[in-house]
Amino acid sequence: QVQLVESGGGLVQAGGSLRLSCAASGRSFSPNYMGWFRQAPGKEREFVAAIGWSGGGTYYLDSVKGRFTISRDNAKNTMFLQMNSLKSEDTALYYCAGSTRGLIRLAANYNYWGQGTQVTVSS
Repeated sequence: QVQLVESGGGLVQAGGSLRLSCAASGRSFSPNYMGWFRQAPGKEREFVAAIGWSGGGTYYLDSVKGRFTISRDNAKNTMFLQMNSLKSEDTALYYCAGSTRGLIRLAANYNYWGQGTQVTVSS
């Protein structure tokens, strides 16, 4: 019923930029929040950014503030993550997720997940 598909990942040099996209499909799609999480090998999944779907309020992991920008196009059921000044520590599999609940920083509270898109930053 609801499917999330990420795109835009790739290999970039440190200091470079990438723009991730998340396209949602499904007539019942109506989240309270949409967010981005990332997971590096051997590490737990961590919150990166989230946006209120109707209100547009944004929330960020401290280490990406000023570098990443989350946005959405409600009419197209699409979310974006503009990633600038990328660092090697940003290397991870990035997941698009949707939540019909609060607690936006907690992965366990998200009920929609994409397959992930790989971001690799070389130093």
